[in-house]
Amino acid sequence: MKIRFQYSPGETMNMTTEVLRDNFLIQQLMQDDSVKLVYSHYDRVIIGGAKPVGKTLGLPNHTELKAEYFLERRELGIINVGGNAVVVADGKEFNMNKLDCLYLGKGTKDVKFKSKSKKDPAMLYLLSAPAHHTYPNKLMQKEKATPVSLGDSTTSNKRIIYKYIHLDGIKSCQLVMGLTILEPGSVWNSVPPHTHTRRMEVYFYFDVPENHRVFHFMGQPQETRHIVTGNHEAVISAPWSVHFGCGTANYGFIWGMAGENQTFTDMDQVAIPELK
Repeated sequence: MKIRFQYSPGETMNMTTEVLRDNFLIQQLMQDDSVKLVYSHYDRVIIGGAKPVGKTLGLPNHTELKAEYFLERRELGIINVGGNAVVVADGKEFNMNKLDCLYLGKGTKDVKFKSKSKKDPAMLYLLSAPAHHTYPNKLMQKEKATPVSLGDSTTSNKRIIYKYIHLDGIKSCQLVMGLTILEPGSVWNSVPPHTHTRRMEVYFYFDVPENHRVFHFMGQPQETRHIVTGNHEAVISAPWSVHFGCGTANYGFIWGMAGENQTFTDMDQVAIPELK
């Protein structure tokens, strides 16, 4: 498990492209028959990916956690962006189609991931945060996530938001998680831009066409930087940072937050003309 430390706005504004990518961009999350994890010191969130192809994978417990098992003091959100999956949590099987979400609560000891087909393997995006209370494990299918349409084609940001783990959805201690799918012809996400110093956030981009990229903007509103991302790559967003992007084609992204509250609308919006 790789460790990523926190950086202040002053440190970040002086980073080169390479240093910026090394500290905030997470690549190669989905590797065949492997579970990859990155520990961020922003709200102690763990970002991961599991891609079972020819074998069943277990959720590893790393020594850095100083725990008997991974979810001893943590909760976990899982969203499938690949073929049909089976997640086994303490002996109970959960079948996950593409874009379904599974929440696993504090105290779940044994977690395994497997694909239903080697030819179309599951790709499971993982997001974990510390937990103080045990909420029940729960699966939510994409169709039951109460989609909300936002944006407009005239501003190239027509999109559908699916909320899974939030105050009115799957209950959790502090995780908030969902995804957004942009309509064909739309490329801008999370506009108008905003920050929320009460919570960090991670964006995981998926269904980005092979020959296309997403330009993810970060930094303070008047001191922005950008990171060019590809398919199945994630960007860590500090609480003080904006987090919005523009692609060279439409795509999808999973958003996940942890911090002081779970209020989805708790954000400090930034007027577009104020960006620099």
